[in-house]
Amino acid sequence: MRYLTFALGKGRLAKKTMELFEQIGITCEEMKDPDTRKLIFVNEELKLKFFLAKGPDVPTYVEYGAADIGIVGENEYVEKGQEAKLIKRLGFSKCRLSLAIPKDEEYKGAKWFEGKTIATSYPVILRSFLEERGVKADIHVISGSVEIAPGIGLADAIFDIVSSGSTLVSNQLREVEVVLPCEALLIANNNLSKEKLEILDELLFRFEAIQVAEGKKYVLLNAPKEKLDEIIEVLPGMKSPTITPLANDEWVSVQSVIAEKHFWEIIGKLKSLGAEGILVLPIEKMIV
Repeated sequence: MRYLTFALGKGRLAKKTMELFEQIGITCEEMKDPDTRKLIFVNEELKLKFFLAKGPDVPTYVEYGAADIGIVGENEYVEKGQEAKLIKRLGFSKCRLSLAIPKDEEYKGAKWFEGKTIATSYPVILRSFLEERGVKADIHVISGSVEIAPGIGLADAIFDIVSSGSTLVSNQLREVEVVLPCEALLIANNNLSKEKLEILDELLFRFEAIQVAEGKKYVLLNAPKEKLDEIIEVLPGMKSPTITPLANDEWVSVQSVIAEKHFWEIIGKLKSLGAEGILVLPIEKMIV
C-alpha cells in the first residue's frame, strides 16, 4: 500500500474535515495555503493522500476505488445512491434538505405540492419523498441558486439544503417540510485491504475520542464527607466519580465529568450541598 486516499468535498466541508484531522494529530500544511490551486495533497509521514472533488462526485470516487475513503455531506451520499459503505457520522456540517414555498402561501400538508413544479438539485431524494406520499409534481433539476426559482417564475416551490434559513427568508420563502436531516459522513470503499482497514480503525478510534469529549466539562471540587453520598448522586460520572482524601479528614476531593447542557443545574445542586473550590476544565479528548 502506497497511500490511504481520501476524497473530500470542496469548500467548507473540506475545511472542517482538515480541522478535525488536526485534532487527531494529522496535518497537511499545503492545504492551509488559502491561495493554493492544488487539488491533491499528501502527508508523507503517515502515507495519506487527500484530494478535493465536487461533493456529488465523492461517493462515486469511493465506490469505484479512486479513493479509499470519502468525507461527504449526507445529502450527496443519499442522492447518488452509490455502493460506498457508510462508516461513521461525523457530527459536523449539520443542515437539512427541506421543501420551501412562498411565505404567503397557506400550507396544510404535502398534498399542497400536487400538480406543482418544484426546483431542486436533489431529484432522487425529492422523487422518493413525493412517491411515498402519493403526490405527483413536476421536478425541475437545476444545479445552483435554487432559491430564486419561485421568484422568477421557474417553479412553485423549491427543495434544497437549509442551514440557518436566512437564504429562504431573503427570497420570500418559508420551510414547510424537513425531508432529510444531514451531516458530514465518513464513507469507505467496500473492498479495502486488511492494511487499509487497520489504518481506518485507528482513525475511527481517534475520531471517537474527539466526539465523546464534545459538550462535556471536567469538574473538580472539594466536598464535606457528610454530604458525599448526596453529591455522588448528583454527579453523573463515567462509571462513578473519583474520590481523593484531603489533609482535612472531614473533606474529600471529587472529580467527575458533566455534560455542558446540564452544567449550571448540577453546579447549583453541588453548591447547595456544600461543595467548595469548584474547578471546571474543558475536555479535548476522552478515551472510554
